Amino acid sequence: MDRRQFTATLAAGAAAALAPGLARSQGAPRARNVVMVHGLFADGSSWSGVIPHLQAAGLNVTSVQNPLTTLEEAVAATERVIARQNGPTVLAGHSFSGMIVTQAGADPNVSALVYIAARAPDAGEDYSALAKRFPAPPASAGVVFDGDEGRLTEEAFLRDFAGDLPRDQARALYAVQWPFKKSLMAGKPTVAAWRSKPSYYAVSTEDRTINPDLQRFMAKRMKAKTVELKSSHVSLISHPREVASLILQAAGAGAG
Repeated sequence: MDRRQFTATLAAGAAAALAPGLARSQGAPRARNVVMVHGLFADGSSWSGVIPHLQAAGLNVTSVQNPLTTLEEAVAATERVIARQNGPTVLAGHSFSGMIVTQAGADPNVSALVYIAARAPDAGEDYSALAKRFPAPPASAGVVFDGDEGRLTEEAFLRDFAGDLPRDQARALYAVQWPFKKSLMAGKPTVAAWRSKPSYYAVSTEDRTINPDLQRFMAKRMKAKTVELKSSHVSLISHPREVASLILQAAGAGAG
C-alpha cells in the first residue's frame, strides 16, 4: 500500500461520516474549487482527511504534488493545477507551502488564500531572517541531510512534527516522508498575494515545527481571519474537520 492509499484509508472513514453534516451547515460555497499544497516532510495525501469534507460541500478539490525542489518549480506545479480549474478557486497551503500560496495566489482565478500553520512571507522577504526573530522551534534541530536531500529524523518527526497523532500513524507517515532539496530553501516570493486577496490562517498552538507566535505574527500582519487549533504542526491530519471549516469559509460558505 502506498502513502496515498494508506492516508486515505486511515482518514476517509471518519471524515466521510462527518462530512455530510458539515456540508449542510455551511451551505453552497461560492468558490467552485479548492487547490491545496503540502509542505515539507509530506506529500499531497496529507490532505486526505480534509478532502472528503470539501467534496461533500460540492467543491472540486485537487491536491498538488509539490516537487520540493525549488520554489520556482513548486510554484509552477501549482500554477498548472490552478489553470485547470473552472471558476473561482481557493488556494490553501500547509507549512512551507505558504511560500507557494503567497506567490501563486496572485493568479486572477484565486479568490482567497488559506494558510495552515504555514509560512507567509512578504514579497522579497527572507523568511529565515523573519523566523530568527522568534525562538527556534524544536523540529529545526531534527533536520538531517543526505547530500542535497533534507528530511526529519524519526524522533523529531514523531515528537516535533506530528506529536498529537497516534504513534503508529505518525510512524507510518514518517516512513514515507518526502525529502526536500536544499535549493528549495533559497527561494523568495516576488509578490505577496495576501496583500490583495482575502486570507485565512489556522494557527497550531502546540506547534514545534513553526513557532506559534511567528504564526500569529504573520496572520496578524496579513489581517487574516484567524482560528487557533490546539494541534501539532499537522492540524490538517489531526483536526481535518476544523481545517475544512476554515477552507469552506474562504470558499464563501458562511461558516460560523
